[in-house]
Amino acid sequence: MVGLVVPTLNAEKEIRTLLDAVMAQTRVPDDILIVDSSSDDDTVRIAESYPGVRTMTIRRENFDHGGTRQLALDEVEGDFILFLTQDAVPADEHYVENLLVPFADPLVAMVYGRQLPKPNARRCVQLVQKYNYPSKSNVRSADDIERLGIKAFFASDVCSAYRRSAYETIGGFPRPCATNEDMLAACRFLRAGHKVAYESNARIMHSHNLTLLAQYRRNRAVGEFLARYSEELNAPSEVDEGGRLVKTVANQLMQEGEICELCAFVVDCGARLIGNRVGRAVGKEKIIRKPEGNADPE
Repeated sequence: MVGLVVPTLNAEKEIRTLLDAVMAQTRVPDDILIVDSSSDDDTVRIAESYPGVRTMTIRRENFDHGGTRQLALDEVEGDFILFLTQDAVPADEHYVENLLVPFADPLVAMVYGRQLPKPNARRCVQLVQKYNYPSKSNVRSADDIERLGIKAFFASDVCSAYRRSAYETIGGFPRPCATNEDMLAACRFLRAGHKVAYESNARIMHSHNLTLLAQYRRNRAVGEFLARYSEELNAPSEVDEGGRLVKTVANQLMQEGEICELCAFVVDCGARLIGNRVGRAVGKEKIIRKPEGNADPE
């Protein structure tokens, strides 16, 4: 049995497209749950108009990437639980079917799919996604951590699937967790002896042309996350991996003569770097100030 969870907030303009694509799959999920953060629009009404789709409403201020997904996973039925975000749309009718393929290996606990850029994506965004989501699938285990560093834990709940039995062995999602709950879950799976798979044939359309401020804020949150869980991640720094991404994308933009895009990409990387460093500093300060013996709620 397969379940699907989609967190939403004011998704009126997107939810029909997403659910139409889900209903057209060769393997339609058996239980579909929309977890809505008290939308002001018709998101819930539209979702409930689809047969087999259930909704659950939470207070907007209570949304948490880790905690809300945990709440939803406890509610939805299925041996395998899929997650999609409201702005991620399956690229074809075989998305669900293909995402489940790696689970043929009983050690695979988590699978994430390939994110293709939307038609309006900037060229630099297209190249970043091509780097992060290549055409070749892979399966990773704890043996790959030393070779891949923090890249071994790369995963995305924009489009993912979890084996429930394996998920329960790691205690579920971290909660609270403002970002990167997927990376931490992947880390815990690998260190517990499970495997994490990237399935390139499970494709969705998803991308963002973020402003510099949005990029800064996103990476500040990531920086705080990395500082908080630095001991648990305990992998070589992400700096080397980030450098490889920047070099790959910049070289391609230069070859294509996309000078304006190259300049935009460099500035974008600056916003990422500053956000990351500020976030790390804030995260370390919070750890230092944390009262001794007062454990984080999990």
